[in-house]
Amino acid sequence: MQQYDVAVVGLGALGSAAAYYAARRGKSVIAFEQFELGHVRGASHDTSRIVRTSNSLPEYVALARSAYKDWAELEQVTGQKLLTITGGVVFVPRDMSTPFDTLAQTLHDTGVPYELLDAAEVKRRWPQFDIPDSVDTVYTPDTGIAHASKTVSLLQHQARTHGALLKENMPVERVTPQPSGGVLIETATNSTNTNTNKYHAKKVILATDAWTNKLLAPLGVHIPLTTMQEQVTYFKPTDPTAFNPAHFPVWIWGADPAFYGFPTYGEPTIKAARDTSNNFMAPDQRTFVPSAQLQDQLDGFMRGFIPDEGRKPLRTVTCQYCITPDRQFVIAPLEEHPDVIVGLGAAHAFKFTPAFGRVLADKPPIYPNSPF
Repeated sequence: MQQYDVAVVGLGALGSAAAYYAARRGKSVIAFEQFELGHVRGASHDTSRIVRTSNSLPEYVALARSAYKDWAELEQVTGQKLLTITGGVVFVPRDMSTPFDTLAQTLHDTGVPYELLDAAEVKRRWPQFDIPDSVDTVYTPDTGIAHASKTVSLLQHQARTHGALLKENMPVERVTPQPSGGVLIETATNSTNTNTNKYHAKKVILATDAWTNKLLAPLGVHIPLTTMQEQVTYFKPTDPTAFNPAHFPVWIWGADPAFYGFPTYGEPTIKAARDTSNNFMAPDQRTFVPSAQLQDQLDGFMRGFIPDEGRKPLRTVTCQYCITPDRQFVIAPLEEHPDVIVGLGAAHAFKFTPAFGRVLADKPPIYPNSPF
């Protein structure tokens, strides 16, 4: 039986980062992806993701700061540009309770540079927005964009460069902790899953998102996860130059429902979406068909928020959200099986990718105080 120091299951952003950091530390690493590398069935494909230190929870601010250092190191090591810093704004309506109510106070307490802007100042800087006077705006200059698919493929390349063996189209059927230590990993070898290959690793990292409970169930563990299909739409604005990253920031509408969006990035389109749309589904029942109702809701929001009569939707891309209660991360060994490490990013972890993978590859603590 083949023996490894570390096995990683799931090669989206977080699993690919964990494989890279484990291999970089001189560990023998094998990693498994049930689909092809770079697939579109999870949450790590497409182009852009927001990176930011602006968060209402101090522990996430600390992790984001660490991640920014890791992003910079990854860019330096590879010679590839992964982040584009644009500045970012979070809009917080005063007439409702939102997760961003304490944002400015947290940034002040943690020393993150920010500005608190009124509606008039927002309109002066970015006349593309049309916001009411009852909205406060928090601007952070370090917010920007990470290139999603480029990041994932680069991490996979770097993992292989450091000796990791990455196996795609190879579903893991079972992970079984062994009495003598380590974990037995059994993978399917054909489409009917009638034959298996067996591997042994000193520890296993599960970065399996919505498929996590399938592997945890035989171990008597269940994590309450909610899975939904999300969608983002790329719009062609009348004047793309007005939305160039030099003139337009990443933005978040911090209300309920919440929306977010990007300046132009690699093409003359702007991207926008609702966050956590509650379009519930199971991974094996996903249709990949965008919701017309969600599209109409987004179109209506954009008409009032960023008015542009000539704007046209060009394409809509779906992805999968898998969230924990309160959207807290899970970065933790199983209590009864400490050689099995679980990493769940609750659909907001891409900005932390290198730090998240680094922590998974090391001996992770429970972060932040996960009840699982």
